[in-house]
Amino acid sequence: MLRTLYDWTLSLAARRSAEWWLAFIAFIESSIFLVPADVLFLPMALARPQRAYRYALVATTASVLGGIAGYFVGYLAFETVARPVLEFYGKLETFEQLKACASTETLLLFLTTSGLAHLPPIKVVTILAGVAQISFTLFFVSCIVFRGARFFALAFALRRWGEPIKAFIEKRLGLIAALIAAALIALYFVFKYLGQSGSFSC
Repeated sequence: MLRTLYDWTLSLAARRSAEWWLAFIAFIESSIFLVPADVLFLPMALARPQRAYRYALVATTASVLGGIAGYFVGYLAFETVARPVLEFYGKLETFEQLKACASTETLLLFLTTSGLAHLPPIKVVTILAGVAQISFTLFFVSCIVFRGARFFALAFALRRWGEPIKAFIEKRLGLIAALIAAALIALYFVFKYLGQSGSFSC
């Protein structure tokens, strides 16, 4: 199913309505869709590099709005809406594991790594933020900063290096994302460990 969704999303880049599809995919990936908007964003920005930053703005705006929707799904309708979605994608176990560490600090870390590198999955983190009822202002600002950073960084890279960087990103995006997320998580726990004078807690 994932490969089919990926191929379908990629095919949207050739349509005249691609920009609207980009907004739609960026919106729903934050709460119900499995394929990240990057799959559509990359070929669009490469085909029209002069519009790369415009596409980044569209994707960021829609992703933040989708994140808000996911937040309120978790806040208001977890059992009726969020749980079935997470179960459908096999993400409920991941959600429960993250929920066990759902302090404001750890959620901010997850918002950072999911926004920059899709780890943990964005939909899991946005719903979790709503369930945990963290500050909406903090949630909103983090979505703008970190999701915007990802899309605008990709836009910059594609405008500057073009096709070679697209091939590199497509082949190494998962590894890059994992390394970024791992580095951020490691830094967080190092500072937390030092701040607690050697005591560690989730």
